[in-house]
Amino acid sequence: MSTLQPDTLIKNPEGDAVVASVEVPADAAQVWAVVGDFAGFDRFIPALSHIEMTGEGVSSLRKKFFRDGNLVVEQLNSRDEQARSMTWTTIYNTLGVAQLWAAMSVEALGANKSRATWTIIAEPAQGGGQALPEFNAFVQGFADDAMNNVLKLFV
Repeated sequence: MSTLQPDTLIKNPEGDAVVASVEVPADAAQVWAVVGDFAGFDRFIPALSHIEMTGEGVSSLRKKFFRDGNLVVEQLNSRDEQARSMTWTTIYNTLGVAQLWAAMSVEALGANKSRATWTIIAEPAQGGGQALPEFNAFVQGFADDAMNNVLKLFV
């Protein structure tokens, strides 16, 4: 009889959410076409050299290649075109992140105004709770920069 049991290394992170949000002077559908493109984050994250996709839609994998040599592999967990939202999980990275879950959403604020919001919950690979303040500050800065770049695409 085998002692092997189903297991996984993927688990949801615990902790407070880091939220980066920008109001964009553009229709929500136009903004969603940018931030809702799972394969297109290199459009607003200049640190990325390119992205490679495996598959399409929910459960597809995204490999994000950074200019500095780092690599992140993520899986798309959910996508809702009507709600303009999607979620994903990091399954491999060289950035020192133990677990990461993220969501991107866009809400209409009027005919030519919308809000794009990137929510991230992550845990550092090392240092535990003591590393969390510095780690969260890094994640917040990264997300804020990316979302400010989204805004620049529309102004």
